[in-house]
Amino acid sequence: MASFIERMCLHIVLVLSVFLSITQAVDRSNFKTCDQSAFCSRQRAMKPGQSSYRALLETLELSDSHLTLQLQNNNNKVRLLLELYRLQGNMTRVKINELKPVKPRYEVPDVLITDPPTEPMSVVVQDEHGVVLSLGGEDRRLILSAQPFRLDIMEGPQVLLSLNSRGLLAFEQLRIRKDTISHKISSTVGSIWDKIKSVFSSKSQTDTEEAGEKEDTEKHDEEKASEGEEEEVEEEVDQPGMWEETFKSHADTKPNGPSSISLDFSLPGVEHVYGIPEHADSLRLKNTDGGDPYRLYNLDVFQYELFNPMALYGAVPVLLSHNTHRTMGLFWLNAAETWVDISSGQVGVCEWISHTVFPFILSLDSLGLISKSCLYMLDCVQGSGEVLQTDVRWISESGIIDVFIMLGPQPNDVFTQYASLTGTQSFPPLSSLAYHQCRWNYNDQEDVSAVDQGFDEHDIPYDFIWLDIEHTDGKRYFTWDNNKFPQPKDMLQGLLDKRRKMVTIVDPHIKVDSSYKIHTEIRSRGYYIKNEDGGDYEGWCWPGNAGYPDFTNPEMRRWWASMFAYDQYEGSMENLYTWNDMNEPSVFNGPEVTMHKDALHGTWEHRDVHNLYGFYVQMATAEGQIQRSGGLERPFVLTRAFFAGSQRYGAVWTGDNAAEWGHLKMSIPMCLSLGLVGISFCGADVGGFFKTPSAELLVRWYQAGAYQPFFRAHAHLDTPRREPWLFGPDNTDLIREAVRQRYTLLPYWYLQFYHAQRTGQPVMRPLWVEYPEDIATFSIDDEFLIGRDLLVHPVTDEGSSGVTAYLPGNGEVWYDVHTFQRHDGAQNLYIPVTMSSIPVFQRGGSIICRKNRVRRSSSCMENDPYTLYVALDSQGNAEGELYIDDGHTFKHETDKQFIHRHLSFTANSLSSSDLSPDSQFPTASWVEKVIILGVQKPDAVTLTTTDGGESSVEFEFDPDTAVLTLRKPGVNAGVNWTLHLR
Repeated sequence: MASFIERMCLHIVLVLSVFLSITQAVDRSNFKTCDQSAFCSRQRAMKPGQSSYRALLETLELSDSHLTLQLQNNNNKVRLLLELYRLQGNMTRVKINELKPVKPRYEVPDVLITDPPTEPMSVVVQDEHGVVLSLGGEDRRLILSAQPFRLDIMEGPQVLLSLNSRGLLAFEQLRIRKDTISHKISSTVGSIWDKIKSVFSSKSQTDTEEAGEKEDTEKHDEEKASEGEEEEVEEEVDQPGMWEETFKSHADTKPNGPSSISLDFSLPGVEHVYGIPEHADSLRLKNTDGGDPYRLYNLDVFQYELFNPMALYGAVPVLLSHNTHRTMGLFWLNAAETWVDISSGQVGVCEWISHTVFPFILSLDSLGLISKSCLYMLDCVQGSGEVLQTDVRWISESGIIDVFIMLGPQPNDVFTQYASLTGTQSFPPLSSLAYHQCRWNYNDQEDVSAVDQGFDEHDIPYDFIWLDIEHTDGKRYFTWDNNKFPQPKDMLQGLLDKRRKMVTIVDPHIKVDSSYKIHTEIRSRGYYIKNEDGGDYEGWCWPGNAGYPDFTNPEMRRWWASMFAYDQYEGSMENLYTWNDMNEPSVFNGPEVTMHKDALHGTWEHRDVHNLYGFYVQMATAEGQIQRSGGLERPFVLTRAFFAGSQRYGAVWTGDNAAEWGHLKMSIPMCLSLGLVGISFCGADVGGFFKTPSAELLVRWYQAGAYQPFFRAHAHLDTPRREPWLFGPDNTDLIREAVRQRYTLLPYWYLQFYHAQRTGQPVMRPLWVEYPEDIATFSIDDEFLIGRDLLVHPVTDEGSSGVTAYLPGNGEVWYDVHTFQRHDGAQNLYIPVTMSSIPVFQRGGSIICRKNRVRRSSSCMENDPYTLYVALDSQGNAEGELYIDDGHTFKHETDKQFIHRHLSFTANSLSSSDLSPDSQFPTASWVEKVIILGVQKPDAVTLTTTDGGESSVEFEFDPDTAVLTLRKPGVNAGVNWTLHLR
């Protein structure tokens, strides 16, 4: 009884601490800085200089697929194995591992969609300094310098990227602790040794010890000789935190000692770098000199700070560099805690040349590049000044070095290259691109019904209503509270009758309760993560004491997926979808509110796999939704934690933000950063999760959220209710209009996700992606593009009377989508705003399809007609696309059931042609209206169809705005047709 009371007291204290922490900003003392992380501080103490590693060129082996050679640490003589791969698609892969580890080191599985196909490399030149390899073409080379070890990738005379140019390669080898060996020996043979001492004389003991020492010495000499190690070995000194470290009251044991890795990359000519989400910071990554590095370590962070490099809920170790000439990417495939240092600035030309050109002057001469290199040296001698350079250093706690260098050269090339490695954004159900209503928590079935009815009464569309943790039976996931939700199928059927859907939360912490089926099955199957002593790992989360399933185990993932079957998840139906929260994983009483690093996933420590946990949870959940429908229906799963490749399984959101203007602003760069690394389906809690928004802030957030990929309002349990009609009729009207704008543009959103799934291009993208040579776009993160053709500048300042938007593109034109006013590109445009204003512009030269008949849900609009908005460029041309399928199944893939049309306006004719003649899909939708912007008034308009018929079309022309409106062409959206302006 006493132990039970103690446990309950602990639970109450923990829950109280959680709720107290959410009333104020994040308590940074709960989370490590680099100085408090032993491996980060140890690695960061290394200063740039000459590397201690050299390449042993005599070990070089070149096969059809890759090159291998050994690297040796000049200090401790430990050898590493370097593998170089030239990959298809203009990529290079570099792997570095221990040559002979005492145990295998973790290599990340399941993230790559396939073993990347390789292309052959060839040796162009080799001498005692190193080797020059061809990477295809006449001028792309990889230069491997031997002493010290360094890699340079060159295109012609230009260095694109240098690896280990600052000498910060570090690879802490796994080892056996000396005092651990002694302890094990003494504990194993202690009693025998006591008997030996009583029998043998002290002289015998001495002889025995001397013989043992001689044998050890001879064995060591043999090993040195076999490895060719004749140099003196510098003995390593243990440093604090190598074998164990403590953070607050939590101890972290490291039975194999330090295992961290580090590598630096230099990017000459680069000033702007992006990516490595998730951080609440600007789109362009900042210098970390003098501060903490950016941290990648999935953590449950309450009400996170802004403009801070501290870790948040997800981690994607992908960094993009960009300048006016080239975009490149680095993908650091490592799932352990990782820190990234960034230093951008000027470096001397002489320093840069001496690092690359001089060691290989003879090699360059043999390649016919000697004259160019001499010119560079001449410039150096003449004092040509400095060049821009960004240095990036990756530091991870364990695993191996496995990095993919994506050489672009264009932004879209990098997106394609990365997609070829980790896959593309999953193609979501169309309804999931509509509006979602959520809070912690809707109280019961009656509450759900009342909210649902409230949307209808106020004529505001929505598609999904969400239930948080309180809907369950005591935080037991896959269950319902029988008192509050006694008939979940009736509730779901009521939503289905209106063609609406529901999402329930299913978290990966499982209540330890012998009467709870999910827990007993996981325990009986041995699927829980283990302690270092082999028992089930348990920690505290919403249910109290909880176990954590080992989702790295494919058998566990298969079992989890099976629990979403309709006969397993009682009360579920086909319109019920899933939200995976707390999957960093969150452990309230764990170090940094997460799992102990020495917990075990089979043979691997949690430190090796930490950032993969949420990735696997979402993977298994998405698979469960697919399986329950027999493989027919597309899933929808929202996750808070994520990793590289998470885009294949659903959507993410930016976590527990706050009802503050700064958090509204920050939602833009946070989602832009995610889009750059493949995760397009991103959004932020509209209105802010914590605190209470003013009516103005709430309206502005709806207006911004309506133009972000994932559009969901969410609020904390302790905040006042904030359904859209609770802030007075004027604000209700404003919110309704923002939501309706989202619904009219669903065909365009759906088309963008279709392209994202096919090509890896981000849906919500920075301006520089489409205007890579326009320096003015490189640091903009308060406006963005949706696809190529819509530019959005949300109003994110309190009391704003105007915003200044940058319209890119010299010679391009942009049209205000609300007034149709035309503006030239390459200018900063001041836009007066009122509370109803959402500054949005359509690019001249584009055609966008909308559905202007907004109904209660997106599914109700399935067969409604389209309105085409044709925005002409300065030459009088425009083009666009229309994509249609059933909106929810995989039949577009399995049976080619879809429509994909090309729309083109040229020579005063607008036509629709088939982009996929081998696909078929019946649609009842038709073209109701065509609005042409920037055109001259015609005398007549006629419609020609495939059957040869020709008919006149009614039109109106506004000379003040140069807008032509064609009414009721009446042609089916899936057939060929042409409209002629005469």
